[in-house]
Amino acid sequence: MSGQSVLIIDDEENMRHMLKVMLMKAGFAAESAANGFDGLEAMEKTGFDYILCDIKMPRMDGMTFLKKAREKFPEKTYIMMSAYGTMESAVEAMKLGAYDYISKPFKQDEVLLTLKKAEERERLKAENLELKNKIGEIDRKYSFSNIIARSEAMANVFDLVRKVSDHKTTVLITGESGTGKELIARAIHTSSPRASGPMIPINCGGIPENLLESELFGYKKGAFTDAVRDKTGYFEEADRGTLFLDEIGDLPLPLQVKLLRALQEGEITSLGGVSSKKIDVRVIAATSKDMKKEVEAGRFREDLFYRINVMVIHLPPLRERRGDIPLLFGYFIDMFNKKLKKNVEGLSSKALPMLMAYSWPGNVRELENVTERAVLLAQGRWITPEDLPRNISSGEAYPSSVEPIDTLSLKKAGKNLERELIGRALALTAGNRSQAARILEVSRPMLLSKIKEFGLEKK
Repeated sequence: MSGQSVLIIDDEENMRHMLKVMLMKAGFAAESAANGFDGLEAMEKTGFDYILCDIKMPRMDGMTFLKKAREKFPEKTYIMMSAYGTMESAVEAMKLGAYDYISKPFKQDEVLLTLKKAEERERLKAENLELKNKIGEIDRKYSFSNIIARSEAMANVFDLVRKVSDHKTTVLITGESGTGKELIARAIHTSSPRASGPMIPINCGGIPENLLESELFGYKKGAFTDAVRDKTGYFEEADRGTLFLDEIGDLPLPLQVKLLRALQEGEITSLGGVSSKKIDVRVIAATSKDMKKEVEAGRFREDLFYRINVMVIHLPPLRERRGDIPLLFGYFIDMFNKKLKKNVEGLSSKALPMLMAYSWPGNVRELENVTERAVLLAQGRWITPEDLPRNISSGEAYPSSVEPIDTLSLKKAGKNLERELIGRALALTAGNRSQAARILEVSRPMLLSKIKEFGLEKK
């Protein structure tokens, strides 16, 4: 307990002296004050860890001192003492923020034990705070907004999101369909200075070409036959906010020119309008296409491509971050338990390897749909292979990575396949040999033997 400091406040000189000697022998640094006024002055000068304070004192009693001291130094640990102790005064002291209460006369061990308990409490508080900070660091690294992930690939994505959020830079989000591009766009918007403004999502491939221009830029009354009034476009609605252009690769060529001008000049012209209007909009675009190939094929303007390609965030497909599958599945189970009023706890030991082995061509969106179906069909607390779609439970969509063999020997071919499957299982489980053994349906000792035989120790 050495290194801790204690302030003793008591109007009896003998008591102050006795406590000071006792505490110093126990390794504390100790000072004393004769009343509450002097105690407050001492606290202004020195940062004591603990305060031992008598309740009945002249000038300023202990309760008054406790109220005033707690206002100025709420983080300190206060232990009250009194020879006139009653249960009521003890309860009152605790209500005012005292950590503990000691009745006089007391044994020296009582004071030291109370201080030791207080010290232990402070240590636990500090450890708890440190743990919360570490958890916070992990959350900041492996989650963002409502996006759940623990893979290093997604941690890199979150890092990029944080870096671009504070700036107006145009962002292009790439990735296969269903990887969560709109979620990333929303994460950028909600963590940016524009969070209080609107975020307007547009699917460039989901609006007919003849309507898309008027939807994006608005129109004036009389611009075309059915234009009976002025209409504000999405660009203007997103002023001081964010416009999310999903599947920008589907934007028709004539509109690409108008979009380029809006990005370069920061102004738009409504359909049928004669004057332009300044806008303050951040554009986030997304695509599942290879935009360089679209440019080479003449389907996308090269100048617009370079204008939106300032900062690229690529979302890896789910098959490249399989460690996220159990985490996401658990998240979706909780979500659909509430929606469907079910009480599913998780995956059975046979169902998990099937999910890990599946290629997930539809990515996170497909995983969400599969989870909803499984929760709906589940008969008990655990999701079984019978609750999964047949293409997952039968392994039909498992992508084979086994190279063609250059031997007709069944024995050699069997060894090659065995080595491949063990390597694949170790990769799926991030090297967890117990889980890999369950997936392969062999004993752990047999798996360890095979790992050694095939030289897969570092896999």
